[in-house]
Amino acid sequence: EHTSHDAISSGINAEYGRRFKGQYLMPNIGYGSNKNTRHMMPDGFLKFVVHNVADLELLLMQNKTYAAEIAHNVSAKKRKTIVERAQQLNIKVTNYQAKMRSEEDN
Repeated sequence: EHTSHDAISSGINAEYGRRFKGQYLMPNIGYGSNKNTRHMMPDGFLKFVVHNVADLELLLMQNKTYAAEIAHNVSAKKRKTIVERAQQLNIKVTNYQAKMRSEEDN
């Protein structure tokens, strides 16, 4: 019994390869999403991963199309400066609360 999709044999004699009913579906070109909305988040923005304040400046003219997402390995101190600069530039930050302690804890 196979557990992961990667381990399935799709040889010419395998049930999966012969596309039997009840097997996993194969990836096809038909499952692609609309080109205009590909990679788009539900709010209509596209993600752009930001590592520092300089990366934010790239989004200056694109703030209606792209939203910044702060990379996971950015420190809490740097995050604060990135979020503040994003507010000045009117750029949406998707994970602005990450690693932010509430003011009472400090």
